[in-house]
Amino acid sequence: MAAKDNTDPTKPSQEKSLVHEVPQISRELSWLAFNYRVLQEAKDPRVPLLERLNFLAIFSSNLDEYFKVRVATMRRLAKLKKKTREKLEDDPLPELAEIIAEVSRQQQEFGQVFRTEILPELRREHIHLIDETECTDGQRDMALDYFRRTIKPLLAPIIFSANPSPLFLKDQTVYLIVRLKPKAQEEPEQYAILEIPTQKHGSRFVKLPVEQGEHYVMLLDDVIRVGLPELFPGFAEVEAYAVKLSRDAELDIEEEVSGNLMAKIKKSLKKRETGRPSRLLYDPQTPEPLLHALLEHIGITTDELVVGSRFHNFRDFFGFPKFEIPGLYYAPQPPLPHPVLEKAPSMLEAMKEQEFLLHYPYQKFDYVLRFLEEAADDPAVTSISITLYRVADKSKVAKALIRAAENGKLVTAVVELKARFDEESNIYWGSKLEKAGANVIFGVPDLKVHSKIGLVTRQEDGQAVQYAYLSTGNYNEKTSLIYTDHALFTTDQRLTGEMSKVFNFLVDGNTNQTFEHLLVAPFNLRDGLEKLIRHEMELARAGKPAYIVAKMNALQDSRMIKQLYEASQAGVKIELLVRGICSLIPGVPGLSENISVRSIVDRYLEHGRIYVFGNGGEEKIFIASADWMNRNLNRRVEVAFPVYDPVLRQETRQMLDLHMKDNQKARLSDNQYWVSDDPSLSVHAQDEAYRLMKEKATQAGFPVT
Repeated sequence: MAAKDNTDPTKPSQEKSLVHEVPQISRELSWLAFNYRVLQEAKDPRVPLLERLNFLAIFSSNLDEYFKVRVATMRRLAKLKKKTREKLEDDPLPELAEIIAEVSRQQQEFGQVFRTEILPELRREHIHLIDETECTDGQRDMALDYFRRTIKPLLAPIIFSANPSPLFLKDQTVYLIVRLKPKAQEEPEQYAILEIPTQKHGSRFVKLPVEQGEHYVMLLDDVIRVGLPELFPGFAEVEAYAVKLSRDAELDIEEEVSGNLMAKIKKSLKKRETGRPSRLLYDPQTPEPLLHALLEHIGITTDELVVGSRFHNFRDFFGFPKFEIPGLYYAPQPPLPHPVLEKAPSMLEAMKEQEFLLHYPYQKFDYVLRFLEEAADDPAVTSISITLYRVADKSKVAKALIRAAENGKLVTAVVELKARFDEESNIYWGSKLEKAGANVIFGVPDLKVHSKIGLVTRQEDGQAVQYAYLSTGNYNEKTSLIYTDHALFTTDQRLTGEMSKVFNFLVDGNTNQTFEHLLVAPFNLRDGLEKLIRHEMELARAGKPAYIVAKMNALQDSRMIKQLYEASQAGVKIELLVRGICSLIPGVPGLSENISVRSIVDRYLEHGRIYVFGNGGEEKIFIASADWMNRNLNRRVEVAFPVYDPVLRQETRQMLDLHMKDNQKARLSDNQYWVSDDPSLSVHAQDEAYRLMKEKATQAGFPVT
């Protein structure tokens, strides 16, 4: 499966879009359907109570990013002149109206879940989230004392009604806008604003003393409301309402081809804080004169208004206080030891003997750190090449690479500067690596480097031997505990040799690369997938069994959707597990009746991609970093790697089958829970995956509690 010789595969395709020719669901509405599945987890009584609160925080955080990026982009398009908009494939205005309507519906349900389900159940567990109206006299006194000592020094209120200067609201920051009613009726009302100092305070919550076994918590907002009369003395009444502004966070650098990319990224990050407003969330109880006075002072229109609730930035509930009360959280699932690697004194020596497949978060990420740390200290190791897309804030991975560079290894780190919302962290670690002497490549023009690969070269008996790591997930210790991913440790020369070609391209830009084993975007990944699908179609037309089973995060690419429709029409049975966006419409007679689509949202974020093709009884199995989206297939460097080892193939299929059989957390395309034909068979994929890995560890002699 070689790249075409007469074209540059790294240049975006200019072919006509198939969006209007291929029946499909809107990408934006499909994403909102995914986020609704997150909200379903918050509604699910089977989920422990404080985990349900966590899902509300995830829902809110997701929606914030969606407005900052996707909706902000659509608003920019909608503000283009009419003649310019007519040149677009779609007028963004009708879809924008649909988005706002669906978001409003979900926000209403969100508020209902919080008020009528979560809060009453918290009270049943003796946890009370109270506001200033629910305080006892003693609690009010304690809250007022806390306000005076701790919060008041952090506040900087502005009476903006008396100041014609424009107001600047920080991105994703909660403010209280305050209505000040004078004692004298002939005097006009005054309006003020103040920032909720969540970051300076260190938390959005204040725990009050326990009273007779009952726990009490107040939001910082409400503690401030208790103290407002002292903050604004001399007024008859003081009322406060919360607002939050989201700003456009799209960096507009996808197609950047020249110049100092680092400087451009840093400049764009500064602009992000001052980007144009994409949404102003407000409390529906806010008096209209107060709200419109604020709009005038911040210079936006009612088009950006979105009804919220009394509280905003629900993502702050990630930091809700912890309580030692049984049953409020998921049962612990500590990452498990690998049956062989846990005993191996050397990662490199173990890899010489066999390949290893790891499944995070069920198994330890520690082996990745051991692999890199051992390579950093091994005198026989000459070089380490690695792609870094999102690294942890206190990255042990980056520290191991720094140590390797300081030890004289040739370290080549491809650091992706366009990893949205992780740019600053990547710039920081990239700079640290450079100072240590590593060869740091800050991204590739036109492309995002999204592959998760690493290659260690070691001199052994006068020959260079390569040790490889390929994964669906990032080199990130933190996300390895909450994302489900798969990773391969191998010395298979069929794979390591072609990984060298990928790094050659990343280092010197040489597009004259061919691949027989790896599927690499933008070289042969799309062509390779299409060839595999066509082969299944040929088998089906010949009356032979033909099938595709694929698990991914998103399916949006029109060409892939079109080919899957054609495969369905040819008789290929297609089972898809798509966590997020899925623009394909399954089960349509004459079009997609042989395609089923399900989605799993559960305790861990499903992140691993696995593609299986029947291939006439000799299955071809690939694990990949890529989803089937236009950007992954055309504008990113991605790697899908085959699983050749028979034992690991069986293990991969076993993990995939567990998820395909899930009937506890799987939803159909209409977000209804999927129910198995056999109601007596209960399969909860993530719990079963952990049980399976635990069983393997136990059989290897590791006591696991």
